[in-house]
Amino acid sequence: MFEISLRKPDGRQLTLYSRRPIPADLVAPSPSATAAPVNPHFRWQPLRGEWVAYAGHRQARTFLPPPDYNPLRASNDPAAGTELPAGDYDIAVFDNLFPAMSMSAHDAPASIVPSSPGTGHCEVVVFTQDAQSSLGALARDHIELLLEVWGSRTREMRKRGLHYVLPFENRGQEVGVTLHHPHGQIYAYPFVPPVPERMHQREREHFAANGRAMLATLIEAECEAGTRILFKSDHAVAFVPAWARYPYEVWVAPRATAPDFESLSPVQRTDLARALKTTLLKYDGLWGRSFPYIMAWYQAPLVGATPGAHHLHAELLPAYRMPGRLKYLAGTEIAAGMFTNDTLPEEKARELQAVEVSIEEDR
Repeated sequence: MFEISLRKPDGRQLTLYSRRPIPADLVAPSPSATAAPVNPHFRWQPLRGEWVAYAGHRQARTFLPPPDYNPLRASNDPAAGTELPAGDYDIAVFDNLFPAMSMSAHDAPASIVPSSPGTGHCEVVVFTQDAQSSLGALARDHIELLLEVWGSRTREMRKRGLHYVLPFENRGQEVGVTLHHPHGQIYAYPFVPPVPERMHQREREHFAANGRAMLATLIEAECEAGTRILFKSDHAVAFVPAWARYPYEVWVAPRATAPDFESLSPVQRTDLARALKTTLLKYDGLWGRSFPYIMAWYQAPLVGATPGAHHLHAELLPAYRMPGRLKYLAGTEIAAGMFTNDTLPEEKARELQAVEVSIEEDR
């Protein structure tokens, strides 16, 4: 992997990654010469025992711009500044212009509940310079590079003293995407957020009782059952979990326990890229259309991890429950946290298994 770091005119950082050497003369652009001031803060939700972020400046973020303006397009035109320079590279990562957290946050306003500066870091990850492509359409080795990039960014967040790194992708207007250029985000938190913290607690308990990662045990059971498997190789697996909360939910993971992106071996990255690409191609082939989803990658916390207990994996949560009908979170899901799935995981697995895809050219 090759990389170079550049500084934008407004002070934000841009890092470019490639499978080839990157030209040294690239100059980082930005939509404006100065960044808007940001100062997010957290307030404590006492009944749930968790923090809520407040970032009013995000109301001004770009929302479904006209077709002739794509801020993620590579350009060297100073009169139409975008976030990326034109040049030979594969993936770009830059500081979010509208972050929910910031390392420069300070002086949180007083409240009747505890408050604190919204310290943290938010980045945008542009998967490709091709605005018409998608993550699933990228070559397998390009997806491998992305996995390596996520590891590099996790390593950088560790240096900044942050506690948890969550790479994710929101794909499709149905899940709130406001820019259609293929991209994801990375949120790095000063604490472990509620959902991964609950998962990690369960992982720690299972490891203490069994001496093995919980997800490794579950993956072995899924592989033995075989009924919900979408992809299986020596080093990676993709499957509709028996416990799926969403119709068409898919998990992607290495078969052997790996706590985070940094710990993946080259063969694990290769097979994990194949598993992810297979899943995304099946999604798009299911109904012959771009398939919207949220994809989140869970890895070990940067602070307080239990060696051997945490197992890197992605959860893909699609927006639709059937053609033309969205899966809305209603009262029982939002208010009680109790999901109701109107379909059986085995049924949805069979539908996805029936979608034929080929990644032979990428091997």
